[in-house]
Amino acid sequence: MKNYIYITLAVMVLAFATACDDGSDSVGESQIDTNPPILNDLDKWLRSNFVAPYNIEVLYKWDINDTDIDRYLHPPFETSVKPVANALQKAWIEPYTQVGGANFIKKIAPRQFTMVGSFNYNPNSPTITLGVAEAGTKITLFNIDYLDFTDINSIKQPLKTVQHEYGHILNQNIPIDVAYGLINPENYTAQWFNRTDGEARELGYITAYGSSQESEDFVEMVSEMLTNSKTEFDAMVESIDNEDSKAIIRTKEAMVVEYYKKKFNIDLYELQELVATATQKLVN
Repeated sequence: MKNYIYITLAVMVLAFATACDDGSDSVGESQIDTNPPILNDLDKWLRSNFVAPYNIEVLYKWDINDTDIDRYLHPPFETSVKPVANALQKAWIEPYTQVGGANFIKKIAPRQFTMVGSFNYNPNSPTITLGVAEAGTKITLFNIDYLDFTDINSIKQPLKTVQHEYGHILNQNIPIDVAYGLINPENYTAQWFNRTDGEARELGYITAYGSSQESEDFVEMVSEMLTNSKTEFDAMVESIDNEDSKAIIRTKEAMVVEYYKKKFNIDLYELQELVATATQKLVN
């Protein structure tokens, strides 16, 4: 019986070796597709304007695993992509480069943007998500198929989202002063969506979402300053009836300006002016 088992095993090993050896010393073809991708004009433009100079990838062709599989989301039309990417280049990258230096965005930036054509509705909440930042390396922008580039307020939507999320990325590199969250913490709430922006300002927060928590409060100040000219931002603050709340927002403004100057040597008011000018030029 033992001899039979040994003989059987020997035959199996010999058969396996014979099957694996085709008499050639060559290695079989790789199962990985190593062919270069076929690039259309949009792909080439994105590579020239984002990948090559800044190492930032812009994804607009993706599968469901690149986004939240629990949401009804779809990739954008190709015609929607370049206007948004151009807006990012003109009103985010170029102003930061001008005031922060040629390497600022190269050193501190998300390495990937994913563009989504559809709205991202939040279940069990009367809100929609306009953008998401993941670990400081990826920003997802929603709703780009529905932007109107003849309307400056529509153009400001993705720019505000990027300024907000980029503010988080800067804070992840250099944290904000903990004193910021102690200015008026008593009215932070997870139910921020039950407030209007006007109601939030009367409590000392620049937007309703800014009243959700300290970190959002800070970057909402940043994003409102960088998607409005100084004249527009000042008018927004001066419209507040509660003088104490108005003073609180001015205190927060001063802390945001100081943070940019001390931590990154950036004059936020200069950046604000550059962004406002660039945004106005984007209107068709």
